[in-house]
Amino acid sequence: MRCSIFLIAITCLSSLGWAQDPAAKEWIWSHKVAKANEVTYFRTEFTLAQVPEKAQIRFTCDNGATVVINGKPVGETNDWNEPVVAADKGFLQAGKNWVAVKATNDAGNIAAFVMDIGAPKAPPVLVTNGQWKFSPTGQGWDQPNTDTTSWQPVASMGKYGSGPWGQALDGGKKGGLAEDTITAPAGFKVDLIYTVPKSNQGSWVCLAVDHKGRFLAGDQDGKIYRITLTKSEPKVEELAVKLTHAQGLLYANNALYVVVNGPNPGLYRLRDTNGDDQFDEETLLRKIDGGGEHGPHQVVLAPDGKSLYVTGGNHTKIPNPERSLVSPMYGEDHLLPRDWDANGHAKGILAPGGWICQTDFEGKTWTLFAAGFRNEYDVAFSPTGEAFTYDADMEWDIGMPWYRPTRINHAIAGNESGWRSGTGKWPAYYIDSLPAAVNIGPGSPTGVVFGTGAKFPAKYQRACFALDWTYGTMYAIHLTPNGASFDGEKESFITGKPLPLTDAVIHPDGAMYFTVGGRKTQSALFRVTYTGPESTAPVGPATMTKEAKLRHELEALILAPPQQRSAG
Repeated sequence: MRCSIFLIAITCLSSLGWAQDPAAKEWIWSHKVAKANEVTYFRTEFTLAQVPEKAQIRFTCDNGATVVINGKPVGETNDWNEPVVAADKGFLQAGKNWVAVKATNDAGNIAAFVMDIGAPKAPPVLVTNGQWKFSPTGQGWDQPNTDTTSWQPVASMGKYGSGPWGQALDGGKKGGLAEDTITAPAGFKVDLIYTVPKSNQGSWVCLAVDHKGRFLAGDQDGKIYRITLTKSEPKVEELAVKLTHAQGLLYANNALYVVVNGPNPGLYRLRDTNGDDQFDEETLLRKIDGGGEHGPHQVVLAPDGKSLYVTGGNHTKIPNPERSLVSPMYGEDHLLPRDWDANGHAKGILAPGGWICQTDFEGKTWTLFAAGFRNEYDVAFSPTGEAFTYDADMEWDIGMPWYRPTRINHAIAGNESGWRSGTGKWPAYYIDSLPAAVNIGPGSPTGVVFGTGAKFPAKYQRACFALDWTYGTMYAIHLTPNGASFDGEKESFITGKPLPLTDAVIHPDGAMYFTVGGRKTQSALFRVTYTGPESTAPVGPATMTKEAKLRHELEALILAPPQQRSAG
């Protein structure tokens, strides 16, 4: 989940050569959609009548870039928020000049590069635009007289100053985490609360609120942080705990519950035993065998506030549950032989796939609540106790008969959603599989949360908000009862380019807060408030159908502990 940008500006007196309109400067990349771990090369040529005085070479890069002019290395950068400004020290020459760039993208599908040449306050003589060329192999990229006839035209990612990158070279807003790059429905306001310094606080993927209204956030590859809002800059402190790699956080029952996806994965409980407002006791409640982006994910509070629900992706073994509400008949009979994924993804991994488990606060008794997902990251409960999750697709299957889009699943007790590896996925019409409430399409699902408690208009208080990392979209899912389950409609609620959404919570102050980050991308904390004319008075739960009431009664029988069920 990472967006990478490369930007170079070189400026020179317009009287010394061919002057270009600064407004024509564009962010460019090899393709509209970048690839993870991509390395690409750019070249262009320009002519100067004479070498200018006081010429500057400015550039910056979100991941990594090396710049060469006329065979001489100008420099390199690893942080696009800190652009390099280099004075000309023999790089430029009268007559023909050539510029070569090696640019990299760590992760994510957005990257960009921009460049110009000129002196401060003078029109540039060179800018990045469609006349530039790129090569994925970079044969002779930094050599003179390189034959670029086989190099291809670049793709425009937008004019300089647009999109998420702003005017990073000119003291403008640094990056795509500014409010003016985000869209929201009329009446809603999105504020950037805190930009996470990547150098020492990482990239945040999970968010929770403690008993004092403070936020707790987990760096995907690092520490856990506590954030206290103030009238000015938020106070951010690193928790003095050993646990790292949190992908799930929940403060409940006077403790912080943490799902670790990394070294020693599992469900942990942190407690403050001496009242000093620090967590001094760390307890592993249960080991969870799994890791990576399809590993153990989130922990949430049950609707009655008396137990926990934990989620895991399809590369994560169910943590030895003491009982199962899902029928354990996982035999995969196929009329036609199964084809595994051609790239080997999830090869050999069989049902039940991604799962949701319920456990007590001590983590002693685990129940498999629902299964058959690919890689659901989170689960959220409506005011009436309905569980919903946002499950992932296999993007490589797009166009195939067995492709299943990312989708909103109603997760009922004993639910089987039919994920099977390769071509073995259950079609929506299989009677043993509960179909999706809403099909979304391609994406990378992360957090889900209901609008309960938000000072939003009524329909948004009842909405289920689902976050998509790849396409930078938070959907508001408006659910409609249909028999014992639900249908729904999706609305693009919050969007940004890029906006790698990771998690969201409703704070006691009535606002929604969400994080962006993951996969080492630039991370930040945002707040969403409603300032429009509609009423934000609290609304009660939606009316349940008689079929749903009956289902709840039946679920209560199987959710009850075995001794209670036998006694009844």
